[in-house]
Amino acid sequence: MIRHVLFDLDCTLYSSRWGLEENVYRRVQEFAAAWLELPLEESEPLRKDGLRRCGTTIEWLVSERGFTAVDDYQAFLHPENEADNLPPDPELRRFLLELPCPCSILTNSPMFHADRIIKKLELEGVFVKVFDILGNGLIGKPHASAFRRALDSLGLEPREALFIDDIPRYVEGYLALGGMGILFDEKDIHTDFPHGRIQSLTELKRFL
Repeated sequence: MIRHVLFDLDCTLYSSRWGLEENVYRRVQEFAAAWLELPLEESEPLRKDGLRRCGTTIEWLVSERGFTAVDDYQAFLHPENEADNLPPDPELRRFLLELPCPCSILTNSPMFHADRIIKKLELEGVFVKVFDILGNGLIGKPHASAFRRALDSLGLEPREALFIDDIPRYVEGYLALGGMGILFDEKDIHTDFPHGRIQSLTELKRFL
């Protein structure tokens, strides 16, 4: 029985059409290239190869490249004005509060970014807990430890929480633990995804 809903944050609780994640991705590429002192066309193959082993670019930089300036990295990725165009979403707030079970957030972003987005969407007080990547020692989704940390804190087994994310391999990471994972595929891109897939959060109710 599902007792809790565990949401990804970016491009799950708000639409990708606002461009926030696209801008973050560009800054990730720029930061990695600058730190590696390589042109983008040379740094990107290295970064993408690292992501085959690591959940995020920051995990790769720290674990395999000796990077230590984590605060500088996060500040570059998430400037203060990053969400200026993101509007409040009262309908989302109402929907989340009407779900038959409580919900939390599990994000590969830092807490200050999560707090910023929650405030912009006017979702304060909706979530039981917010779990960020810094709280798990930079080991984020799809690593089992990221999911386990959240579940243990909430007193849940994987089968008792429904997890929603817009990244297929993150959903697959949760499925591998024996939980129910749903892919949020707003633009209907991952048509070959072999597990649960939705294009609107309102579809979640049929899984609860």
